[in-house]
Amino acid sequence: MVHGLLGHGRGRRRANITDFDATLPIVQLSHVWKSFSGTPVLTDVDLSVPRGQVVCIIGPSGAGKSTLLRCINHHERIDDGEILFEGKRVYRYQSNGRTVIDPDRVIEQIRAQIGMVFQSFNLFPHLTALGNVIEAPIQVRRIPPERAREAGHAMLKKVGLAAKANAYPHELSGGQQQRVAIARALAMEPKVMLFDEATSALDPELVGEVLRVMRHLAAEGMTMVVVTHEMDFAREVADRVVFMADGAIVEDGPPSQLFGAPKSPRTRQFLQNVLNRHGRAEAEEEMTL
Repeated sequence: MVHGLLGHGRGRRRANITDFDATLPIVQLSHVWKSFSGTPVLTDVDLSVPRGQVVCIIGPSGAGKSTLLRCINHHERIDDGEILFEGKRVYRYQSNGRTVIDPDRVIEQIRAQIGMVFQSFNLFPHLTALGNVIEAPIQVRRIPPERAREAGHAMLKKVGLAAKANAYPHELSGGQQQRVAIARALAMEPKVMLFDEATSALDPELVGEVLRVMRHLAAEGMTMVVVTHEMDFAREVADRVVFMADGAIVEDGPPSQLFGAPKSPRTRQFLQNVLNRHGRAEAEEEMTL
């Protein structure tokens, strides 16, 4: 771990962002609603993520999984409900009968503590791997370039890309680019990492190298919320698995319970369909060998 290498940047931070009770969930959603053009996408969602936990979110397409992540780091604004970060209400909330909207500078301070890795890699094509990793620490946190480069090299080593520091994105495989994206998020020393189908854009043979990095982060105690279709990863790594459908959380429990004895018929149906597809794919692959 390189926590502490980058310091805390410049500027005065709001007291209730940094003064927190470590026993409280690092992220909590309470009665969250979100619609697009009048169509509900999240309906009365409650979710609590304790510090150090890995929470995997599974479910069919259109369940609201990615939207939930994007609401956590304010890439999407919620319509109703509350989001709490380290026990404090953030972004938009009700106080004494009025709506409070945090100013942009406060929102940016919060988002700087929440790393996110998307399906697409979103690397700057004109920057090297190291350049992509150190851009935000230098520009956002005002870290001196030499210190940022030192920490950036450490992050690339952490994701197995120490030898690729000077490579440009077009010189890297999809799996390597996604690992650079993970290193870039880690360089901001986030308190929680969000992964939105981080392997879905990769060729099958490259998925494993990204999942290995994620497994390593989980083993180190990184708080993670992972939207994934990789059922084996969720079963092996998650502390809790959340099943979503139709914009709502249908079931939430440890992997052994959710995969072994799901309580909801909707969960059972989804898992049966996924496992059947997985079994057919494996059979077809064996037939081609």
